[in-house]
Amino acid sequence: MGRSPLWTAIREQIAADIARGHYGPGDRLPTEAQLSERFGVNRHTLRRALADLAASGMVHARRGAGVFVRHRPTAYPLGRRVRFHQNLMAAGRVPDRRILLLETRSADTREAAALALAPGAPVHVFEGLSLADGVPIALFHSVFPAARFPGLMEHLRTNPSVTAALAAEGLPDYTRASTEITAKTATPTLAAQLQLQPGAAVLRTVAINIDGAGQPIEYGRTWFAGERVALTLGAGEG
Repeated sequence: MGRSPLWTAIREQIAADIARGHYGPGDRLPTEAQLSERFGVNRHTLRRALADLAASGMVHARRGAGVFVRHRPTAYPLGRRVRFHQNLMAAGRVPDRRILLLETRSADTREAAALALAPGAPVHVFEGLSLADGVPIALFHSVFPAARFPGLMEHLRTNPSVTAALAAEGLPDYTRASTEITAKTATPTLAAQLQLQPGAAVLRTVAINIDGAGQPIEYGRTWFAGERVALTLGAGEG
């Protein structure tokens, strides 16, 4: 467990049990006495772990009844066509997006290389939160070539759907060229945005989307709340 507090390890174990489906939505967790015996800790330590799970939205307590699972991990496929609203609706969740930033600025070195642009070329930046049933599941940061999609920002202000905005700009379809997935821990700022505890597990994806001719049209980084999302790759994807 290293230097992590004992309650943190207990919290992660219970969260993992829920993610694996050992306890489903609406299920009651074992009693405090049972969990204390399982982990060999006093109830004060156990309650700290349960309180943290409740703060993250994974469980909730009912007075006199126990602690119940509230949130189930959302299956999120990463295929050649990744569509946020379609993915969540297929998983039986209600999708929503909260805009945090819309701006046009010069591309940095990494963005220019990913989008095959000249250094300092203008890009549109779209940053926001993705939610499932009102609970934050991911923070995203997407960058687009501004010269190719001059009206993209206005479309996104009206409807924060990238697919709809690109279609309005003349691109009816696009596919995923590459996706890199890395396990990270949440910084204090990221944890606050995703309603997690600092240091909680997150999955970062770095992806490039292309048009039918193979031209990069979007460079995106997304940080998924590890306990709330199950990323899946279809056959032949990667």
